[in-house]
Amino acid sequence: MTTIRLHNTLTRRKEPFRPIDPANVRMYVCGPTVYDRAHLGNARPVVVFDVLFRLLRHVYGADHVTYVRNFTDVDDKINARAAELKAAGDDRPLEAIIRALTDATIAWYHEDMDALGALRPTHEPRATAWIGAMIAMIEALIGRGHAYVAEGHVLFAVESYSTYGRLSGRTVEDMIAGARVEVAPFKRNPMDFVLWKPSTPDLPGWESPWGRGRPGWHIECSAMAQELLGVTFDIHAGGIDLMFPHHENEIAQSACAHPEGDFAQVWLHNEMLLVEGKKMSKSLGNFFTVRDLLDRGIPGDVIRFVLLGTHYRSPMDWTEEKVREAKAALWNVLAVVRGAEPAEPDPEVIAALADDLNTPAAVARLHALRREGAGAALLASARLMGLLRFAPSVGTVGWGVGAEVQEKTNAIARRWAQLRADRRFSEADALRARALEAGIELRATKQAVGQGAVAELTADFDPARLESLE
Repeated sequence: MTTIRLHNTLTRRKEPFRPIDPANVRMYVCGPTVYDRAHLGNARPVVVFDVLFRLLRHVYGADHVTYVRNFTDVDDKINARAAELKAAGDDRPLEAIIRALTDATIAWYHEDMDALGALRPTHEPRATAWIGAMIAMIEALIGRGHAYVAEGHVLFAVESYSTYGRLSGRTVEDMIAGARVEVAPFKRNPMDFVLWKPSTPDLPGWESPWGRGRPGWHIECSAMAQELLGVTFDIHAGGIDLMFPHHENEIAQSACAHPEGDFAQVWLHNEMLLVEGKKMSKSLGNFFTVRDLLDRGIPGDVIRFVLLGTHYRSPMDWTEEKVREAKAALWNVLAVVRGAEPAEPDPEVIAALADDLNTPAAVARLHALRREGAGAALLASARLMGLLRFAPSVGTVGWGVGAEVQEKTNAIARRWAQLRADRRFSEADALRARALEAGIELRATKQAVGQGAVAELTADFDPARLESLE
């Protein structure tokens, strides 16, 4: 069996992955707060940990992996967006607006992540469906002396958990100095965080032993993970921005509520996403959603290919140049796999993914398989990575290049090969030079069926220049 090695944030080293139960490998990934379209930064952990999900299914069997990714559908940001809608003229009760908003946002999220080739998790719990489990966990924390009630709030007492800060590697004092913490007179310690807070009559709320209110953000994931995966499970993952305070707080409250368990054994965090070298922000004008990219005609496979080109533990820079390169690369892959039936994924691709999800190495191996003309292995390997989900044998190629263009470039490759076979080398060299100017690289190969050459698009491909080559 393939040995998977993962970099565990908790231990700060790459370790062999040893599931608690190989017949039931369990993974939790923090999902979105559903009040707006998912932006590209939100998509990175979805794609990265979808690759991990696929790898685990390949190694342990599809029926032996349980993947949970939640929807946070009770949150102050959701309430604020609903209030904006109401102020703009929506005359429904605020709770009705909130429900419609979260329902719509979840549908958008599914559409966009489906377009990126992400498999649906085994479970996608909505926080509002698990309020009872959250209340029960909070009661356990109070009973064990790890939480206290103050002015209608319930807060976790950070000082009651001696190893708080282990995940992020910082002391409580350092975190107080370096973090923006909510200042409230009823807190015993500035780092104490909210487990439950009161709700006004117009806001969503549930009855509890501490009055009508709603849960804090951190308790949601702890409760849902424990209910669906148990008090000890294999992997917890998410973006690096969640490591503190969200994941740190999850560990504290879960370990204190269930001291008999170990919560998550392995913690994985993907690094941040940049756009043309800068942090994505609306103020810089470089903020866009996944839907924005799809509506611009950038296919989901291209977006996914760009995201997988950088290792998940390195900052990823989204650039227009990478988009052009991905379109060309995937078009060239399609030229090789067209008509192929998937076999088994290439062992080197599996080995790269098993080495802490080394997707850049796996992508490099896809290119090698393409150059070798290994269509069946290339198709199976690409699909293991969530690419080429649809049969590539009919219709348009789908990356801005139609089937007619493919036929023309293949014809140019055949003509070049014939010139070489006829020993008309000067004419062949001239054709190859003109093709390269148009963004088409002609390359001799023994694997090219019936023609002896292939035409590969570069990032500079210009279909308007094809006529000059005919």
